[in-house]
Amino acid sequence: MSQSIAYKKAIALLHKATSNNGFLASAENITNYHRVWARDGVICGLAALLDGNQKLVQTFKETLQTLRTHQHEIGNIPSNVAFEDKKPSVSFGGLAGRVDTISWFIIGVFNYVNFTNDTAFLTKNKKATEKGFLLLESWEFNTSDLIYVPRSGNWADEYITEGHILYDQLLRLWALRCYQKWFPDKQIGDKIARVTKKLQQNFRKKKDSETPYHPKAYENLKDTSYWQTSVSPSGYQTQYDGFANALAILLRIDKEYDAKVIDYSEKLRNILPLRLLPAFWPAIQQKDWDWKLLENNCKYEFRNHPYEFHNGGTWQLVNGFYAAALAKNGHKKLAQQVLEKLHECNAVEDWSFYECFNSKTKAPVGVKNCTWSAAAAIIAKQYIKGKELVV
Repeated sequence: MSQSIAYKKAIALLHKATSNNGFLASAENITNYHRVWARDGVICGLAALLDGNQKLVQTFKETLQTLRTHQHEIGNIPSNVAFEDKKPSVSFGGLAGRVDTISWFIIGVFNYVNFTNDTAFLTKNKKATEKGFLLLESWEFNTSDLIYVPRSGNWADEYITEGHILYDQLLRLWALRCYQKWFPDKQIGDKIARVTKKLQQNFRKKKDSETPYHPKAYENLKDTSYWQTSVSPSGYQTQYDGFANALAILLRIDKEYDAKVIDYSEKLRNILPLRLLPAFWPAIQQKDWDWKLLENNCKYEFRNHPYEFHNGGTWQLVNGFYAAALAKNGHKKLAQQVLEKLHECNAVEDWSFYECFNSKTKAPVGVKNCTWSAAAAIIAKQYIKGKELVV
């Protein structure tokens, strides 16, 4: 497959999904996807920044402006904003509010300014980012440096994860680092150090962990070669979270541990037919204790069948960040392998850019022309070329 054609197809889809208000989640005219979504829009915007196309960069700016305009007065960033008959309809989540939107917005703002040097835009958005940080701080609830996330509170919106979810902690840490780059502050620096240490000490088994957040659960935690998904009052959720582990490598949370995580991830990737990482693993089956939690966690139709969507499904999105993480850590050959498989998924049915795939059957699943499936390929390619985001 021509890498050049694959990249051009991804860029073309982002152009097709632009609107006056920002990036749409899909170029398909499907109500729930024909909206400006926080995480989808920011991820598309990060891809635009890495590519450098000025029209796409401008669309990213409009995406961020839409999100800031409709920020809740207490600081939350919308999950999505729809524009029907020019009248905006704002959603902060479905069965639960979304936590990760704040961090994605802040990451987007500071990366946009870093790439464009548009300091006037930063001035306009600084207060919005600080309101977001303050709300995230309140969501710690117990001043533990770890935010508490409800089930359905992030991108895995119909999955079973809840509590102090690693993915959300990593995004917040990324956002804090971005802020610190532009506005160095001792308190922020201390917060970054505390959060980082909490992640290192609690989301993997370490012999020298000083003060585990949940001592009883930590005592029973088995040693693994990947970061744990979440810890809550009822214990650990120990499945492999592909997105979180990719982010942990990208952010270099523990450089010595990166090699173990990559080794585990590569072994997992290569036993699956698509040769790509699943969102979460293993897939929850009907016989499993967690099945009832999963089965009932949907607002309309159940989509998390085994090996699909978040329940063991394969997302180009996750693998784009994983490829970027590999490239950043000097594994460009492995990153290129992941990118090639990612392109193969995007190319199915004449470049349909499906939302995700069944990890067992390789069948496409979900909506076509998903923009973050295209963005994932762009981010991966640019990291392989040596470009990087502010992390």
